[in-house]
Amino acid sequence: MSKNREFDIIVYGATGFTGRLVAEYMEGQYGRDVNWAMAGRSADKLAEVRDLIGANPDTPLVVADASDPALVRDMVGRTSVLCTTVGPYQLYGSDIVAACAELGTDYVDLSGEPGWMHETINAHDAAAKASGARIVHSCGFDSIPFDLGVYFLQQASQDKFGAPCPRVRGRVRAMNGEFSGGTAASLGATMAAIAKNPELINVLANPFSLANGFQGPAQPDDSKPVEDEVMGQWLAPFIMAPINTKNVHRSNALLGHAYGEDFVYDEMMMTGAGDEGKAVAEFVAATNPLEGDDVPQPGEGPTKESREAGNYDILFHGTTAAGETLTASVSGDLDPGYGSTSKMIAESAMCLLKDSEGAAGGVLTTAPSMGHKLIERLVANAGLTFKVES
Repeated sequence: MSKNREFDIIVYGATGFTGRLVAEYMEGQYGRDVNWAMAGRSADKLAEVRDLIGANPDTPLVVADASDPALVRDMVGRTSVLCTTVGPYQLYGSDIVAACAELGTDYVDLSGEPGWMHETINAHDAAAKASGARIVHSCGFDSIPFDLGVYFLQQASQDKFGAPCPRVRGRVRAMNGEFSGGTAASLGATMAAIAKNPELINVLANPFSLANGFQGPAQPDDSKPVEDEVMGQWLAPFIMAPINTKNVHRSNALLGHAYGEDFVYDEMMMTGAGDEGKAVAEFVAATNPLEGDDVPQPGEGPTKESREAGNYDILFHGTTAAGETLTASVSGDLDPGYGSTSKMIAESAMCLLKDSEGAAGGVLTTAPSMGHKLIERLVANAGLTFKVES
């Protein structure tokens, strides 16, 4: 949606690893069809990345530093959509969100920081509604495949049964690839924030903490291995579930509880049947993939070959109040933390720019703000597949 700004989209953080991938994708997919710019702290580094990715030498460069509110406000005021990969967002994103909400600039990020997201809802939702800004967090692997996967399943349930599924199970069937260094850094920043403000634990522990004050029914315990009779497999805790489930419940609230006020949702990893499945589930539960010497640091990431060798496959099993069942899946053809994520956030920015004219402002999630329009883009351009299985 054009706002008569100098730029359609600014990619902020283009000199970082993920930001560079987003810029590379924007150049390759949209080139000069979209008036976009690269932004970061250093003009020299921006120019270096512009040359490295083979972007048009006339691609504009915008110098901005998250620690300088004046530069942030100037950047935000020059674009219709601000796409930022600069995290942890609780350290570097607050002034950007505030400026976007005030100036009516649409915004997408990769935040997996529910404590900070809770703060942005309280602080900026009203201003974003007033200005028309769509502030959309979590536009990467957390939480697009999960938020839109549940939305896709619920749409299919309405089409087939004329009713939603008040019980949905999200099950990661396969995931090959690395978590990003930014995800690990965000976890560290969240732990530091808890040390300063212990009450934040209540926000992180509550699955409905982003649901505008709504408190739904008790949700399943997804923190330990369990044998799921419905799936016929053992399940292990999924490290992204505390983020994704909150976004899914926020989507339900923003959609007027289209999934039901009694909606129950959990996410876990499928590890197999029998004793072998149990052993794998117990091993996964005892391992933290965001700790250790092998975790990438912010600005680092896997090779192109490694990104292209990755993939993921997520199953959603829904049950209606009448006991009817439906399954759907979302899969991606690149590693989740970098390759697929960089395409997802770019397509989210494009969706807000091109496909969402007239949508209401506010601090939002992907399902109510973009829904099937974003699904269509992800399928057409970003290597994702959404499929009803049974």
